[in-house]
Amino acid sequence: MPMVTLAPGVRLRGGVLEFGAKGVRLTRDNILESVTVRCPERPVLGSGVFVGGHGDWDGVADGGTVRVNTLCTGEIHTDGGIPAGTTDLISGGVFVISGAVVGQVLNCGPVTTYGQNDMVLDNWGQVQTWTATAPVTSHGPSGIGFVNFGVLGSLDVQAPITTLSLVRGMQAELAAVALSVKQGGRIGTATVDGRIATSGDHLTTVEIDGEVGTLRVTGGIHATGREADAVRVGTSDVDLSDIDITATDGQSIIHHAAS
Repeated sequence: MPMVTLAPGVRLRGGVLEFGAKGVRLTRDNILESVTVRCPERPVLGSGVFVGGHGDWDGVADGGTVRVNTLCTGEIHTDGGIPAGTTDLISGGVFVISGAVVGQVLNCGPVTTYGQNDMVLDNWGQVQTWTATAPVTSHGPSGIGFVNFGVLGSLDVQAPITTLSLVRGMQAELAAVALSVKQGGRIGTATVDGRIATSGDHLTTVEIDGEVGTLRVTGGIHATGREADAVRVGTSDVDLSDIDITATDGQSIIHHAAS
């Protein structure tokens, strides 16, 4: 079956769709509910769920806006298929990009990525609340568990965030990180009911170059690889005192000027 485009106002509830191409594309005033999308590839090649309006090459909204009340997903497995050494291309398991304004994102099943530069959960837009109730896991090189370039009111991850990626070679590749808030990104409150952990060498588990009002991590932040650091903080004054932070062969917390 080729891509299905829902016309404005069309609702699709229940059932299974199987594709050999690109899946379902929404337009305006659509509802897609309790629908399972299957592809012959295992995992899905490319991004899993991709929501966005129009943005420039810097990821800044500069045109049409897509507004979503609720984005609710089940189990997702993706591999972006990005060649090794690529520094200017990413994909995502659940990807909200510039030009998107979302009321709530609910990840009700595990989200797992396997490829180079694959972000598991990624926000470049504006999201009021983002809740994940199942594990967030990245296996591929230079993958990130959750990354925020945009504006996010609250993040609630009720399961571990784990990055099993390695940053391969000495070339300038994207760094593998479990939780990343980029410069210009903002999160009001972030709560993780589990561990945030990385196991690769020369990695950072959590990097905060943007703004985070409150960060709570019940299972702690842990880096177990060689010369791997647990937390790198730029100009943010987020309080980390109540979080168990460990680095087996690196530094627990590094303060640096955001680049």
